[in-house]
Order: sequence, then C-alpha cells, then structure tokens
Amino acid sequence: MDYGFFDILTLLGALGLFLYGMKVMSDALMELAGDRMRTILATTTSNRFFAVLTGFTITAVIQSSSATTLMVVSFTNASLLTLPEAIGVIMGANIGTTVTAWLISILGFKVSMSTIALPLVGIGFLMSMRPSKQVKHWGYFLIGFSVLFIGLQFLKDSLPDIGSNPELLATLSNYTTMGYASVLIFMVIGTLLTLILQSSSATMAVTLLMTFEGWIPFDLAAAMVLGENIGTTITANLAALIANYQAKRAARAHLIFNLMGVVWMGILFYPFLSFIDSLVIKIEGFSPFVHAASIPVALSLFHTLFNIINTSVLLCFVTLIARIVERMVPEVAEITETMPLAEPKYLNESSLEYPQTGMKALFDESMYLLHHAAYKAITHGMSVHRDDLESDRHLNEILATREKVNVDIESLYDSTIKPVYSKIVEYATLLQSKFALDEDKIEIIRNILIANRMLVHVVKKMAPLHDNIIEFMSLNNPYIQEEYNLIRRRILKSIRKIHRCNNSDNPLKYLRQLSKEGKSEEKLEVLVSGRVNKLLLDKRITSEMASSLLNDSENARKIVRDLVNIATLLYHPKDKFTDRLEEQDNLDEVAA
Repeated sequence: MDYGFFDILTLLGALGLFLYGMKVMSDALMELAGDRMRTILATTTSNRFFAVLTGFTITAVIQSSSATTLMVVSFTNASLLTLPEAIGVIMGANIGTTVTAWLISILGFKVSMSTIALPLVGIGFLMSMRPSKQVKHWGYFLIGFSVLFIGLQFLKDSLPDIGSNPELLATLSNYTTMGYASVLIFMVIGTLLTLILQSSSATMAVTLLMTFEGWIPFDLAAAMVLGENIGTTITANLAALIANYQAKRAARAHLIFNLMGVVWMGILFYPFLSFIDSLVIKIEGFSPFVHAASIPVALSLFHTLFNIINTSVLLCFVTLIARIVERMVPEVAEITETMPLAEPKYLNESSLEYPQTGMKALFDESMYLLHHAAYKAITHGMSVHRDDLESDRHLNEILATREKVNVDIESLYDSTIKPVYSKIVEYATLLQSKFALDEDKIEIIRNILIANRMLVHVVKKMAPLHDNIIEFMSLNNPYIQEEYNLIRRRILKSIRKIHRCNNSDNPLKYLRQLSKEGKSEEKLEVLVSGRVNKLLLDKRITSEMASSLLNDSENARKIVRDLVNIATLLYHPKDKFTDRLEEQDNLDEVAA
C-alpha cells in the first residue's frame, strides 16, 4: 500500500483540525449559553424526566456530552445535584450527544459544507473582532463550526482509498468475518479510540468516514458506536478521581448505565440492526448493508434509537442504579467534632470551575462555620452544653442547672473562626474576579460575606459575656442570676431556632419564629426597661454588677439582632437589605 509517513501525518493533522473546530465551537457555545445551562441544571432536575430533558437540552445546545457529564460531576461534588438527579441528566446527555452525529451525517455527507466553510470562517473572523461579547462568541462559533467541516473534508481526502489498496481490504477482512467475535473486537476499538481522542463525537466522525469509504460494514460500525458509549464514560470517571464520594458515584452511574445498555444491545444486536435496516430502506431507498452511502444516516439512527430506548428502559431503574453505585462507592463519614476548622472544608480549586459550584461552596463553608465553630462558641459561651440545647428540653429547665461550661472563646476564634473567615473572604474575591457574574449573584455573595462578618462580631462579643456569666452565675444573688438567665435564654432561643433551621425541611418556619425573636430584642436592654435602676435603688445588686449588666444586655441585644440577620442572609441570600445592615454595623462601631 502506497501510504507513507507524510500521509499519516496529514491524516493526524486533519483529525486535529476536526477536533480543534469542535473545541472552538463547543467553547463558544459554552460562553454563549453555558451559564444559563448551568443554572437550568442546578434548578430544574428534581423530577427524573426533567433531569433527562435537561441533560438532552444542555448537550444538544453546547454540543459536548463530555462537558455536560463534567458539569454533572462538579455539581454533584458541590451537592447541587443528588445522585438520582445526576443519573437522569447523564441519561439525557447520552441522547443529546446523538445530535452531533446527525449534524455530521447530514452536513458532512449529504451536503458539501466545505464549499461554504471558508466564507463562514471569514464572516466568523469579522464577528470575532467586534467589541460585543455576544457577537464575538457567535463569531468563534462560526469559525469552529466551519473548521470542523473543513477538518472532516480533509479526513475524507486523507483516508487511503480501499479500492486502490486490495491488501488493506484483505487485512481488514480477517477481522470483519468472525461473527460476534468481530463485534466484540470493534467494540473494543471504539472504546480505545474514544479514550485516545477524548471525544465520542470525533470517534463517531472517524467511524462514519470508515464506513463511507467502505473500510468496515454497517454492523461493525454499529459495534464501534457501542464501544464509544463505554469510552465516553472514562472522562467523567477521571474527573471524579479527585472529587468527593458523591461525584464518584455519579461517574460510576454513568459507566454502569452505558454498560447495561451495551449488554442488552449486544444480545439483541442483529435483530435491532435488521430493524434499523428496514427503516433506512424506507427513508433512503437503499440498505446500509449494501450501499455505503446509506451508512451515515443508518448509524446516526442506530445511535439515536439505542440511546432513547436505553434511557426509556433504565429510567425506571434509576433507584436501583443509585443503590448499586452507593455500594460500590461507600459514603465517607464526615468528621465534625474532632476535625480542625483552621482549614476550610468546602473551598477548593475544583469548586471554582463554575460560578454555581463556587457559590455553593461559599454557602456551604459559611453554613459549616455557623453550625460548628460559631455554634460551639455561642452555646458554650452561654455555659450550656450543645447536646442539651439540641434536645427537646425546655430552656428554663436547662438554665436551672448551675453547671459551668468553660471555653476559651478568644482561642477558639483565633485558631478556627478567624482563619476560615479569611479564606471565605479570599475565596469570594477570587470567585468574583474569575467570572463575569450578574448583579443577582454578586448580591448573593455580598450578603454571604456580610453574614460571615456579623458572625465574627457575634463571637467576639461572646468572650466578655461568657466571663461575666461564669462570674455572676456563681454568686448567691438571685436577682443578678435572673437578669443573666434572661440574657442567656434570649440568645439560646435564637441559636436553637437557627440550628433547627439547618435540620428542617421547612427552614422558613423557624426563620419566621426567629424574626419575632429579633423584634423583641429591646426587652434585653435593662436600661431602657428601667430594671437596672430599680435593682440599684432596692439595693438588690451592686454598682459593679449594674455596670456589667448594662454592657452585657446591650451586647446581648446586638447578638440576637445579628443572629436573626445572619440566618436571613444565609437562608435567603437574595434579600436586598444589605445597606440597612451595613448602616447598623457602622452605628455599632461608632457606639463602641
């Protein structure tokens, strides 16, 4: 065969041009519609049928099943998607990826795109020079779309003519006449080729070309397509290697789903091909087993129907697939009490891949800080054990005990809260600088940061309050004890509501209750109520006690108010009342 080293390089160059065109086109579409698609992915997948539709739509729009599955892995890693939702999206992505095959089959083989490809590149280049980002990315899309088909044309021209090389035909015939063994061989070839090219669409294009040029028959091309369905799952599994167990489960589910489809199709392989053959004869007028020109449409039809049927059947077994992967990838227990908080738990580089995962990580880290280190500082600062506060015991019963709970709040702040707070601020800055976020997202990030700043202020206010509680609750003075118990009760009531928000399916219920607590915060102000004056006049407390009580009641009032605002900002970060909160903080700082 007269096919030298230069011809091989030309073939590889044509393949590279095709892949580059696909990447430019996919990247441009991601810029144009990616954020909207990711928002849809994060919000409309609660129903398994919606999840499938979402996966199909995203993949059809951005023209990359790998990009969709990588998004799914990242979103599952960030807990934006549950495992059943992720499986549904992946199923839809498998159907969506067949759109690319139809584009190549129709525009690459039925229509001569190469004649208009270069003019389209020129138009795309002119558009890419425009200042408008939308126009610029549409220009890149046109360039990528055109280069893809130019690369496809070069691929056609670079493949050796099998009619002029009988020895190649003889070599191939050794592997194409072995029945089911040939099917398995070409299935493995399809898998390996997809692994090498890292694109099922590119492998599909190569397969279509091989059939169009008469290298392999229709049935073995279909076997390669089945292999491509297995090979495309490797990308997601590689991405999940550094992710958490949830993302690993999503990637394994992708592999299991595609493997199950290949198994049942392997059993019904030839009857299904006969069915495709009859459909193509009606559509094209020729059998793909006889005319190579009919194979591209037949292969696209096979690919589409296989994925639709596979999804329709296995959609009923999403729960079963989820159970299988949960056994394959066991849950990694989270350490909370003994895990040091000096390093953030959710803020990592992988979560910065998309704005949605970055914002979810920022929210989760803030929640973790609130419900662990800060929660400990506040409850122990009130000289109450966390287990007692989380129980159903009445607060009056808990406060009746005189047990001291010693805690070094300043040390806890310096070693755990301050370092993580600094990381949260740094991460939020990086998130906003990396992505061009819209105003709503910027507002949410701003509110989360304000909530964290308030939380830091609350913990700082707890240190002197804790010392006075320990001191005055140990005295045999029922009047000062009653006043400090009132302070403790108000703060503990608020933090208990916040904790129940976190563990409730309906946090709004506790937020409403918490809001009512905030409205009655003035009751903590002993100077306004006149209680401290009466206690001093009746000589129930000393002037030193009165001075401490005045400061502590004012601090407690601010703590309760801040706790209400923190919960509101974190559970409803879209509320636009940050100016008022900042004004309050400024007034507090001036007063201090």
